[in-house]
Amino acid sequence: MRGETITVIRRVQSGVDEGNNPVYEEQREAIENMLVDSPDSTDADEPNRPDGMRVDAVFRFPRDYAGGPLDGCRIILRGDEEHPYHVVGHPIPLDGGMRPTKWNMNVEATYTEG
Repeated sequence: MRGETITVIRRVQSGVDEGNNPVYEEQREAIENMLVDSPDSTDADEPNRPDGMRVDAVFRFPRDYAGGPLDGCRIILRGDEEHPYHVVGHPIPLDGGMRPTKWNMNVEATYTEG
């Protein structure tokens, strides 16, 4: 099984302005061999989603992903810059020595227009 390439957009502080307010820039990182899946919508009412946060896609990151935390990142899928996905929560990789597949981190994302 082989995945596809996505782009992760991360907002990074690049300095401060004259008023000592943070200035941010976007950093882009292409991630190869990503599996993209539709979520199981039956969890929306579960206790682990008390606010009913909708998840529109699940991105399965490869085990060799060495990038930074994904909190607050946007994900561009199939080149659609106008409709990015937004990472939900603080994704963490599966650990414990289990190596059943090449993918070990599920990243849930939501999609909003406008």
